[in-house]
Amino acid sequence: MYKKTTMFPLFLATVLLLLPAAANAKKKDKAASETGEVTGTPILWREPTDITSRNLIYGPGGTEHQPHGTFTFVKEDMEGTNPKFIIRGEDGVKWKLKLGSEAKPETVATRMLWAAGYFVGEDYFLADVQVKNIPRHLHRGQKLVEPDGTMHDVRLKRYLEGEKKVGIWEWRNNPFTGTREFNGLRVLMAVINNWDLKDANNAIHREKSQELVYMVSDLGASFGTTGYERSHEKAKGNLDSYTKSKFILKTNDDFVDFDDPHRPAGILVANPREFASRLNMEWIGKHIPRADAQWMGHLLAKLSPEQIHDAFRSAGYGPEDVEGFSAILQSRIDELNKLQKPGLADFLKNLVY
Repeated sequence: MYKKTTMFPLFLATVLLLLPAAANAKKKDKAASETGEVTGTPILWREPTDITSRNLIYGPGGTEHQPHGTFTFVKEDMEGTNPKFIIRGEDGVKWKLKLGSEAKPETVATRMLWAAGYFVGEDYFLADVQVKNIPRHLHRGQKLVEPDGTMHDVRLKRYLEGEKKVGIWEWRNNPFTGTREFNGLRVLMAVINNWDLKDANNAIHREKSQELVYMVSDLGASFGTTGYERSHEKAKGNLDSYTKSKFILKTNDDFVDFDDPHRPAGILVANPREFASRLNMEWIGKHIPRADAQWMGHLLAKLSPEQIHDAFRSAGYGPEDVEGFSAILQSRIDELNKLQKPGLADFLKNLVY
């Protein structure tokens, strides 16, 4: 009994201590989003009129933009937690190479967002790649690079000509808040179990057309658990974790709550700033209009089973994993499509029982 009565005050005190850290983190993110002159027409989603024919093996870059030939090291990219390098192909095209546990799930996630009409980078997964002129000593990922520059299971993101990142955007404060398209994006994050929804993982890109494209630019923490785990192998791209995770927590006549992103694990209390920032993400998957969740379900239901399988094949998953991941994803799409708002017949049926 003593433990129960003391734990809540302790937790409350911890949260109160963390509030300043959360506020400071928010100010920092907002300042980053306002860096530079951000002018133009904001756009989050474009209707995928060809969704039934989109090729989810190659994604938005298609076969014509897939990486080929030899690559040369340019520099390390120190953003994020996974090792990343900037490399250049023999054709002059520049790529961002990502190593580690996020390479496979991020490739699949980009396919799913693109299929649903959201903007993503041109990502490709390579089982093997060789990069010339890699420094003998790297800040990160040294153990993942062989002496001849060969790396395995990598994601390459193409740098697009004429595209410029001009800032980041906030989940709580953006031009699309309250729209069906924004709520649909929140639903889609739950569908793929993308739990790392920091504002810093969002980007605003200015296109040649002067449109300001809003996108979730880092999708690596997908298809695993619904929240932070110490083991990255368990939290990202893990079929067992994805299978066991909860999807829809509860519904009522008007709203739906999802389990992703899940509240931060207690282990994160040791890192107050990280704990506070993740505590502030939980709302993203909660209180989503039922109609908007069903809208996303209808959209995803246009994908064929073969297209869904292709999304996982694009990331180098083996046949067993492709089948397993696809089955869970399909079941979640089916759940969304069962969210039709209860009508009079349902009400009368409940009265009878």
